Amino acid sequence: MPYAKVNGQKLYYEDAGGDGTPVVLSHGYLMDHQMFHQQVEALKERYRVITWDQRSHGETESTLDPADFWDFAEDLAGLLDHLGIERAVLGGVSQGGFLSLRFALKHPDRVLGLILIDTQGGLEDDEKVSQYDAFLHVWTTDGPNDDIANVVAMLILGAGWEGSATWIEKWRQVPNDRMVHMYRTLMDRDNILDRLPEIQVPAVVIHGEDDLAIDMEKAERLAAGLPNATGPVRIPGAGHASNLTHPEPVNEAIEAFLAANAAGGI
Repeated sequence: MPYAKVNGQKLYYEDAGGDGTPVVLSHGYLMDHQMFHQQVEALKERYRVITWDQRSHGETESTLDPADFWDFAEDLAGLLDHLGIERAVLGGVSQGGFLSLRFALKHPDRVLGLILIDTQGGLEDDEKVSQYDAFLHVWTTDGPNDDIANVVAMLILGAGWEGSATWIEKWRQVPNDRMVHMYRTLMDRDNILDRLPEIQVPAVVIHGEDDLAIDMEKAERLAAGLPNATGPVRIPGAGHASNLTHPEPVNEAIEAFLAANAAGGI
């Protein structure tokens, strides 16, 4: 299995290879590299598509030291170094967008463009924090019962998506210490809305119209704050993981972005 030893972590990744422009895709909270399977299939003939698992997620072997999304961005920088990639297009869903935005702030010369899916630059709403804290308490105290698991699936995957059971089963396998670690990283992040104008690279904001975790107003604010962003590209009927549940329109938006910006170095 391919791993990169970076910053005291053992990061799992998959590399489609090839000579095309690198496109690195970073998953959302509770997810892993497999959420991008349909993007990899759509892009791999023309682009070098890389997916990876962040700390406490998927196949990555990581410490439980306190970490933030700036640390995750440095993990990504180390992964790119390991792969010999100087510059890449970064794509991220939810927390994958959080770390991609921070990477662009920390390493602007290494970013060719940003594909930002169901993400934002700010913080969680206070009422959602209380709700999410309660979910975590039940999950780590009594276990992931069906009621809590189904609510989390609805928040991330949308109501009634046929693939939810597979992801719920993955979540049930996550040890409590890792669940707490990934949750604290998510919830303790800083607000970077006022720094968005510093990010000058082309970007596209893609967002599910039925996203219950991050509403469309936050996507609009993200797009408005980035000087060279287009969107939000609205994905009808999609929830928080629109690339996974509604891959066709999301892939169309990604491919249009990459094609439109080819002359600019992508």
